[in-house]
Amino acid sequence: MPRLSEIAKLIDHSLLHPTLTDDALREGCRVARAHDVAAVCIKPYALPLAREQLAGSRVALATVVGFPHGSGTTAIKVAEALAACAAGAVEIDFVVNIGRVLGGDWRYVSEEIGAVNDAVLTAGAISKVIFENDFYPEDAPIVRLCEICNERAVAFVKTSTGYGFVRRPDGSYGYAGATDHHLRLMRATCRPEIQVKAAGGIRTLDDVLRVRALGVTRIGATATESILAEARGRGF
Repeated sequence: MPRLSEIAKLIDHSLLHPTLTDDALREGCRVARAHDVAAVCIKPYALPLAREQLAGSRVALATVVGFPHGSGTTAIKVAEALAACAAGAVEIDFVVNIGRVLGGDWRYVSEEIGAVNDAVLTAGAISKVIFENDFYPEDAPIVRLCEICNERAVAFVKTSTGYGFVRRPDGSYGYAGATDHHLRLMRATCRPEIQVKAAGGIRTLDDVLRVRALGVTRIGATATESILAEARGRGF
């Protein structure tokens, strides 16, 4: 059974919702610091605020690039990543060009992932490549993305942004997020040294333990406090 501290170090406390005010972001950093989670994943403009709030802690500073739909040019993603690193980020979660993935333009996708990853590494940070799995009705694009990430030697592959809503037959929108099937597929296809981050729908301790058993080593979560409170209550 993992210890409470080990569960906390699986979590990237997510502070990415567009409605979050600076006060809410400060409170989120307080939560992350109090629980000594792996990282706080914060909106890019708030990196200076987070850097101040987390000074002296062991919580890593992470942010997002091309978020949430991955539609910027490669040059803009590289510039955004470098600016984030200059502002203190040491982990960059960036979204692939989803349209190019669906269109099978693998050269473009590979070159983009390589360009952003190389820039991030040069700046002394690591990258997490967000696939947005809900948009792919078949496994083949996910497998190919994993293969490209193997070739480009990224640090992490990541399932979702949490904002990749798909239109359902009844006209409503929703997303599955990090499914067990996709997590198994990503873990099996990626080289062992490439870690898997699950994001989207991880809301309970049992969710965390389930995906951890599938080989996940990082989890994007907004429900950090309730997850860790449940872990304490169950004797972890």
